Amino acid sequence: MTRRRKGNPVHGWVVLDKPAGKTSTQALGAVRRLLNADKAGHAGTLDPLATGVLPLAFGEATKTVPFVQDGRKTYAFTVAWGEARDTGDAAGTVTATSAVRPARAAIEAVLPGFVGQISQVPPAYSAIKVDGQRAYDLARQGQEFELAARTIVIDRLDLVETGPDRASFTVECGKGTYVRVLATDLAAKLGTVGYVSALRRTRVGPWTAAQAISLDRLGELVLSAAPEAYLHPVAAALADIPALALTDAEAQRLKAGQAIRVATFDGPPGEVCAMANGLPIAVARVLDGEVRPVRVFNL
Repeated sequence: MTRRRKGNPVHGWVVLDKPAGKTSTQALGAVRRLLNADKAGHAGTLDPLATGVLPLAFGEATKTVPFVQDGRKTYAFTVAWGEARDTGDAAGTVTATSAVRPARAAIEAVLPGFVGQISQVPPAYSAIKVDGQRAYDLARQGQEFELAARTIVIDRLDLVETGPDRASFTVECGKGTYVRVLATDLAAKLGTVGYVSALRRTRVGPWTAAQAISLDRLGELVLSAAPEAYLHPVAAALADIPALALTDAEAQRLKAGQAIRVATFDGPPGEVCAMANGLPIAVARVLDGEVRPVRVFNL
């Protein structure tokens, strides 16, 4: 008896504009059902209260997820001053209050200290595993634990506007940055407390909010349009690595797991997207003129 297929072989990326109130996994599940796709994953978790760019990989695109996860990210967020919450966002329970409301000049003065390589302790309410369990599960159970500080990179942190009890910012950052922690650390530096009251991701890797699609619009397109209207190609996730054109014979050898030699490649050693006939064949590594497959695509 043959195993029943769980869905259709869909290959490519959907750049979803995730709505508030859904986890990233729930959003992925909703899109997977719309496409009836048999294999799926997402690149970069968004908190349930957050909105914005959530890249979803289907089929062979799941092999390129790490390249998107490692890409730069941009967020727009608002910090509400005067209350600390255990989750660092509006969903949490108030744990402390303060009457201090920082002035614009004070905020601008501390921002440079949060740009570049900085140390950040991940929040207790995060998906990091502690002894095999998710930190957020332990936190909800009231268990005490410590998470080690991590080095993150913030490229840019700008103050957009201020109000009596809040301030809005944009941040461009690297992998592993928690905006909720950034907000609470900012508040502490300013002698007050605060939490993220609004969070929207506007960019992940090669994709921006302008390219993102809502669940409702996706549902309409799936019924009436060709897949190209909502699916980005697998290779779109590999835009930041060099492309290497292959002949048909070279492509066949690489797809079979064999190394090949390419005398015409003049780029630096490292990973490349091997292409043939307009399709990605593999993520490969080039060293001393030899090309070895790392991840082969079955397209």
